[in-house]
Amino acid sequence: MRTLFHISDLHFGPPHLPRVSRGVLEHVERHRPDLVVLSGDLTQRAKPEQFRAARAFVDQIQVPVVVVPGNHDVPLWRVWERVLDPYGCYRRHFSPELEPVYRDEEILIAGVNTAFGWTFKDGRITTRRLLELAELFEQTPESVFKVVVAHHHLIPPPNFGTQRVLGNAYEAIDLFSRAGVDLILSGHLHQAYIGSSEEFYPQGRPPVVILHSGTTTSNRGRGGERERNTCNWIRIDGESLVVSHLRWHRELDRFAEQSRHWYPRQERVPYTLEGLKGGGVPPMPTTL
Repeated sequence: MRTLFHISDLHFGPPHLPRVSRGVLEHVERHRPDLVVLSGDLTQRAKPEQFRAARAFVDQIQVPVVVVPGNHDVPLWRVWERVLDPYGCYRRHFSPELEPVYRDEEILIAGVNTAFGWTFKDGRITTRRLLELAELFEQTPESVFKVVVAHHHLIPPPNFGTQRVLGNAYEAIDLFSRAGVDLILSGHLHQAYIGSSEEFYPQGRPPVVILHSGTTTSNRGRGGERERNTCNWIRIDGESLVVSHLRWHRELDRFAEQSRHWYPRQERVPYTLEGLKGGGVPPMPTTL
């Protein structure tokens, strides 16, 4: 069995909530997940001191942590830096790795950098990264639980109006559903929700569960999570995937379970790159 703690959108800087941030560390210490996954927006404005604060926070987590950048981790007002070296501050003050991969005999977690805010407002997955992931998945045994972590969302949130999803979302989901990916983790919209690939991209394949975290440690919650903080606790075994949405309760001074969602582990068809190339996947608009 594996347990993952999924957090997102920390926003170190003026929106950051130090007490809730300490609550994250206390939750990790109390429940000891196998891994923590952080799906972007570590900072509010990609400033060196904000990255240093985020690094100090992550360094206090005593289990492996998988982190990808978000669009707020690319400078907004420092225009030349934004255009010529958008990840320079992230690399210098937080981590040189933008698309980390964690693997053991039971689980694979593949990071995807979708934070291309200087050219694409809603982020995108590059064709280069999709080809890399295709090879990675082909080399991974079917029994391994496969997770993709990105910042931007591949399905729109409920009750949030018309929302664009990230560029190459259809192509990415087609690959992930063919390759037997079990779970996609993301953030960005500051609203926790869960869905599946078959609800939005029906192909008649075993569904990929798509899970979003709200903002875990900032005051920037949106929609139904305005002034709320959320994250996800994930339990994986050979038979099932169980997701608990957690919400910060001021009266309890801790994160507590808000809802629980159960999914069976699906039997997967063996995956090959040749099978993918033969699919003839047409492009699809990225507005849903």
